[in-house]
Amino acid sequence: MTHSLVCPGTVSRVSSVLNRNTRQFGKKHLFDQDEETCWNSDQGPSQWVILEFPQRIRVSQLQIQFQGGFSSRRGCLEGSQGSGALSKIVDFYPEDNNSLQTFPVPAAEADRLKVTFEDATDFFGRLVIYHLRVLGEKEV
Repeated sequence: MTHSLVCPGTVSRVSSVLNRNTRQFGKKHLFDQDEETCWNSDQGPSQWVILEFPQRIRVSQLQIQFQGGFSSRRGCLEGSQGSGALSKIVDFYPEDNNSLQTFPVPAAEADRLKVTFEDATDFFGRLVIYHLRVLGEKEV
């Protein structure tokens, strides 16, 4: 059964936060399921989110909800197991809208994921993401 893999034991890091205001725009807002909060990156050529899971996972889908006008035209999902180097799992191509977008992921097992967003629709390279969900199964 597919379900959200981000849990309280998942450690997350992001490339930047707008004006370093983590209280209002921090990474915790990616996973809080609140429609009123978001992660807002600072400007830059690319942005990323790293997730370190407490156990091995099998990813099947990635779901992202951007704010239209502050999205990415191209993304890349990478993964690794243990202390191994990250390797590309899949490229994905979001649309510039406010909808929750679902991207299928070829069967991949990892305990660390990196989602990189490139070619932002905002002139300054800022992203606004309301929801980031990693769906799949936990390894037993």
